[in-house]
Amino acid sequence: MSIDTANAAELTNLIAQGHTVIDVRTPSEYRAEHVTGAELVPLDTLDPADFCLQCEPGFPVYIICQGGKRAQIAAEKLAAAGHQNLYVIEGGTNAAKAAGVDIEYGQGAISIERQVRIAAGFLVLIGTLAGAFIHLGFLFVSGFVGCGLIFAGITDTCGMAMMLTKMPWNR
Repeated sequence: MSIDTANAAELTNLIAQGHTVIDVRTPSEYRAEHVTGAELVPLDTLDPADFCLQCEPGFPVYIICQGGKRAQIAAEKLAAAGHQNLYVIEGGTNAAKAAGVDIEYGQGAISIERQVRIAAGFLVLIGTLAGAFIHLGFLFVSGFVGCGLIFAGITDTCGMAMMLTKMPWNR
């Protein structure tokens, strides 16, 4: 089964027509900003089998995230569970904002990507300083973070991001 894409500029009409639009970002990202009318179904809590029971398999479902990757993952999970007629919004919320789609803004949040950069930078700095002033063994921390970033770049899977999405401030 192939998963289709939809243009973000179409969202206003799709929502007005009563189509289901689910936002698979974290709750904090959703609270900060989301397409008006989109329903929050975080990727890490998405139960494809349960979703398919609640929604007719042929009923069109439009999936959005920040840029498109998480929406594609959600669509693949739903397709594997038997749902058909799935659409990933190209460019996600970023494209929706650029297209002038109605966005609801709430309390600000730091994106997961920025949280990863902050945490990785902090760990590298601490590892380097501790290695220089306390014991050379602390340089292992910086090396470990560097290896994690390389792994994330190659596989497009970030363990630190997965961990950060589970933190209380991202719920």
